[in-house]
Amino acid sequence: MRPFCLVPAAMGALLLVASAAALGEPAATLESSPMLTIDEAIRLALNNNPDIKVEAFAPQIARANVLAAYGQFDPSLNFGRSYSRSFGYPAYPGPLAPTLAETDSYDLNLKGLLPTGLSYTIGGTATNVRGPYNNFTADYLTFGGVNLTQPLLRGFGLDANLVNLRVARANRSISEWQYRQTLINTVTNVIVTYSELVLAHDELRIALRSRELAARLVTEDQQRLKAGQGTESDLVTDRAEVAKFEPEVIETENGVRSTDNQLRQLLGEKSFPRDRPLLNVVAAPVPTVTVDPAGDYQEALNHRPDYQQARLGLAINRANAAAARNSLLPQVNLVAGYGYNGLAGTFAASREMVAQHDVPSSSIGLNFSIPIANAQARGQARAARLTQEQSEAELRDLEAQIALSVANAANQIEATHRRVLADQASYALANQALAGEEKGHQLANISTQFVINAQENVENAEENLAGDRYSEAQAVAAYNQQLGLTLLRNHITLSEDK
Repeated sequence: MRPFCLVPAAMGALLLVASAAALGEPAATLESSPMLTIDEAIRLALNNNPDIKVEAFAPQIARANVLAAYGQFDPSLNFGRSYSRSFGYPAYPGPLAPTLAETDSYDLNLKGLLPTGLSYTIGGTATNVRGPYNNFTADYLTFGGVNLTQPLLRGFGLDANLVNLRVARANRSISEWQYRQTLINTVTNVIVTYSELVLAHDELRIALRSRELAARLVTEDQQRLKAGQGTESDLVTDRAEVAKFEPEVIETENGVRSTDNQLRQLLGEKSFPRDRPLLNVVAAPVPTVTVDPAGDYQEALNHRPDYQQARLGLAINRANAAAARNSLLPQVNLVAGYGYNGLAGTFAASREMVAQHDVPSSSIGLNFSIPIANAQARGQARAARLTQEQSEAELRDLEAQIALSVANAANQIEATHRRVLADQASYALANQALAGEEKGHQLANISTQFVINAQENVENAEENLAGDRYSEAQAVAAYNQQLGLTLLRNHITLSEDK
């Protein structure tokens, strides 16, 4: 597992929407828990998110598989002991008893395989044969030395013998990139959901304030009616406006609760009681992003986990294709051996002859095996080649998709930023218009409807501003995700296991 570290840093660059304070208004009065910053939310998610916990096992499993792949080259110590007896019958008729022969065999050796395909056996054997031909006396034949088998065509070289190790190591890297992708997705979801919760609080605050303004207009028109300056029609209109906001307040309150639960789920919580206090969140300014199309595309190729996984998948397919091509070759093995023999009536004397190198022994030869049709190997090689070509085409297609997604994400940042600037101007003008209408209404120069219309314009402008600020924050989060830089931009580092 690659543990994460949330590096303390100023989080002003985090992707958040503007809250009530950013809009110059007090936050809505709601029962809430102590303040939860975006730093704390990310830390809780990294420690408790179930997706991260599940994915953290994958790199450990992949490392175990790499160890298993290395194991194919581990030598083995082998010991064998056997006993046999056989009866022989005379070849001519007669009342002769069958003869008996007994054999005791011992074998102790070290066997292994090298990455070139060379298999070796280092050790010794001892055989004790007793029969009528030697009057059933002990007769120990021993050998000590080395035997080698080296493939010269099929099974020769690193491509044929390291394929399992290469695949395991590539899968290990893939699992680490998958783990990084899970972290990126989780952190992005936390940032976006946190921002969405800020937006939900803003929408509720706007709805409550709009209802308050409408209620204040009812009070003013009641006073005007008593003074003989207003009409019953204006008062009815005011009360209808207040009633109109009730469903909106209920809906936005439900939206806050729902988004609150979504964020809690990302933070690893498993129960969502209705009576629990809401999270108290605070927004931070949306960071300024400098878009560099050429440089950002290269950054995406270097840091996006899906692209790195595709490259490693291509490496796996190339390794499999190379091994499959090797299997098309005929089997030609060079076999050789060298050692020393011993033959004596006791095992100690026979072994001493081997130790003294009294009787050297050597052998060399070639073994050939040529398949007639070799359909299985040809089919596997063709499939491996086509799979490699397919992965190469998929990688080129992914590069084009990344270029498009990075460009679109950059365009979205610019578009949302321009909308925010336009919304700020619209919101300021709407407030100016409302102030004028309220002043005119107080002087009894204009009807209630004009004030209501101005209030609705302010509400719509403020909702548009809050929504577009959320969209801008979401666009920055998506842009960092497309570049694969979410962890870096949020000061999260991964450290290797010790």
